[in-house]
Parts: sequence; C-alpha cells; structure tokens
Amino acid sequence: MLNILCIETATTICSVALASDRGVLSERKSSEKNAHSAIVTLFADDILMDVGLEYTDIDAVAVSKGPGSYTGLRIGVSTAKGLCYALDIPLISVNTLQSMAKGMADILINEDSSTLFCPMIDARRMEVYSAIFDNNTQEVRETKAEIIEPDSFSEYLRNHKMIFFGDGASKCRDILTHPNAVFYDDINPSAANMAEIAKEKFKGKRFEDIAYFEPFYLKEFIAGIPRVKGLK
Repeated sequence: MLNILCIETATTICSVALASDRGVLSERKSSEKNAHSAIVTLFADDILMDVGLEYTDIDAVAVSKGPGSYTGLRIGVSTAKGLCYALDIPLISVNTLQSMAKGMADILINEDSSTLFCPMIDARRMEVYSAIFDNNTQEVRETKAEIIEPDSFSEYLRNHKMIFFGDGASKCRDILTHPNAVFYDDINPSAANMAEIAKEKFKGKRFEDIAYFEPFYLKEFIAGIPRVKGLK
C-alpha cells in the first residue's frame, strides 16, 4: 500500500496528513502562531501512531512548496528533506495554491464546469499570492504576487464565475465587486488537500532533487530592521 506523508506549513496553518491508496488516513492541524517548528514532527509521530505504521512504512514525503511564509516554508521543506534523507525515500513538492484549489473544488463538487478557482494567500498590505485554476485544478493563470485593484481579474470575471478564498481573499472582498466574484471564508491550506496531487506525482515519478530543492518563495525575504532603543 502506498503511504505518503504530506506536510503543509506555508501559512499560519500547520498540518500533516498521511495519504494512501485508500485516501487520507489521518491528519493533524493547528493554527497556533509561531509553533510550526515545534509541532510538525510531533504531528507526524501522532499520525503514524494513529494508523499503526512506522516511519519505515512511508514511501515518500510531499511538502507544500509555496508560495507563502518564508519561515513556514523553510520549516516544512527542511523537515521533509530530513525525513527523505533519513529514510532514503523520494521528495514530492506541491504548489500551495494548487492544493488549495483542489480542496475548494472538492467542497464545491457540483459547481458549474466553467467556474474558476482563485486561491489567495495574504502577502501583507493589499498584496496577495494568487493563481487561477479550472474545475479540474489545472492552472489557467500562473502564480503571481499582485496588488489587488478594482479591475483585477476583469478578463476572467467577464465570462466566468470566480471563487475567491484563502487568508488573502477577505481583504479583497470590498475591492472585487464584480457580480461574478464569489468569496468563501475560512478556507485554508491543508495537508489533506495535497494527497491526490502527491499520489499522481508519485505514480509519474515526478520527484525533487533532495539536495537542491528550494521552496517557491515568489518574493525575496526582506528582514525587518531592528529598532534602536530611544529612536523612532
């Protein structure tokens, strides 16, 4: 039986799931702030205990590759790489936005086939990371970091109903007022949503080079400048 450990740490949500030929066997999820590094391996331990398996029963590790939080992505990818090295198993990467679209499409399974899905991850201020997918989770427009304006996505909204969701979507609700724009709240990345994509990649042997793989940051990390005491 195929067993893939899926790790999602690209945003404020940390989740780990075990995917098999029978579906998602178990998942752990937390929104605790700044806790990813402390809980991601504990979640993996708990999941394997749940289903009565050992780490040696895992056939591959899938990791959400981004875009998303610089720190969160580093934690997830370093954990996945460490497991792959130790267990001598392949590494699979899954686009965070694609797995979000897959999860949304599964929720809205009876949605019209022309509907487009636009997952959004908050990138601060009025900027988001977004992409557009069709009902089969195929990419219609590539991933971008963009500042949302009233005419954003107008070429798609003219002819398609569009579902906007993710932690970056709520701040766009008052800007994207086209009647074809529909917003869903409380839809976040989940390791369970990576399962089907990861299994397809495993079957096609679409693995990453463990030594050289890097997360898809989309934007360069810019560290904040510490404030000097007494200065404003």
